[in-house]
Amino acid sequence: MTKIKPWLPLIGIGVFAVLLLVVAPAVLSTHWINNLGKYCCWAIAAVGIGLAWGRGGMLVLGQGVFFGLGAYAMAMHLTLESAGPDSLPVFMILYDPSAPLPAFWEPFRSDAFTLLAIVLLPVIVAGILGYALFKRRIKGAYFAILSQALAVALAVLISSTIRETGGDTGLSDFTYFFGFVLDDDANKVMVFMIAAALLIVCLLVVWQLNRSRFGELLIATRDAEERVRFLGYDPANIKLVAYVVAAVMASIAGAMFVPIVGIITPAEIGASASILMIAGVALGGRASLFGPALGAMAIGWGQSSLGSSWPSGWIYILGLVFILVTLFLPMGLSSLWGKAKSAVWRPRPGPTEPAAAPPVLEEVMK
Repeated sequence: MTKIKPWLPLIGIGVFAVLLLVVAPAVLSTHWINNLGKYCCWAIAAVGIGLAWGRGGMLVLGQGVFFGLGAYAMAMHLTLESAGPDSLPVFMILYDPSAPLPAFWEPFRSDAFTLLAIVLLPVIVAGILGYALFKRRIKGAYFAILSQALAVALAVLISSTIRETGGDTGLSDFTYFFGFVLDDDANKVMVFMIAAALLIVCLLVVWQLNRSRFGELLIATRDAEERVRFLGYDPANIKLVAYVVAAVMASIAGAMFVPIVGIITPAEIGASASILMIAGVALGGRASLFGPALGAMAIGWGQSSLGSSWPSGWIYILGLVFILVTLFLPMGLSSLWGKAKSAVWRPRPGPTEPAAAPPVLEEVMK
């Protein structure tokens, strides 16, 4: 039984993949496929948060920064693709028809450059930020506040640059997605399949990281950072890797969010959007593999359904859920299974044994 247990998450990922890639397109309408694709984007960002926060103990309240980097990189490309070669986006023409295209927009005409930017931009930004913060041993509330301040700063910067980024109205009215017409229902399903497949890939990446030596070191750093440093490992480097991986996943999520939803604005990357991601991870269970993804999808469904029919009350429901989960289920809904199993099956107490070192640190010391 112990040999099969480590592979159970892999079986769960396989079942999840079948549900998303086979069952959902067969039974859901185009409208719900589009909504499910949006939930998958939030789930991708949540899987990265689960790695950084649940496994690494870093409360990343500013993932909107990396979500925004990927989203605006994709939106700029789709805007230029819709405008046509050597043409200005419509919103720029409205402000100043004679103004040239800003220099930082021009590379995003290329498909390859856009895809590279979606991956490399968060690596560069998260690498610089993470190195500066972790090497100075900034953590806890200070790290959370700084990360969220960056999300607010980016949202304000984009809002104030109306001619370059569209300001508060954002970028929208995308016609093509790498040559495919977005209004075609078949192409909408294709974009959903890409987002769902990327979610499965992210789950596989985190599953592999969790069961590797790096995963053991990440948990050890979260629980006993000084002891890890004493054993000869640099906790800053361990946390930096998890932070960069989470940033890349958030950027990929933002990039796929744009063709699915059809618009990106500063409201989607600011403090409230970042908190919404954290709320989903907390609801599902930050330390589990599937908890962050399922929690984010549940929060996304609540925002789409209840938020549209009861916008003034949805935020209170979200706050109440977050408070109740924090008070009574600090490890999220995924901990209910363990609690139920321990309540039903209680092993008999055996003979007392001398205390041993924590299992994670035992593995690290080998």
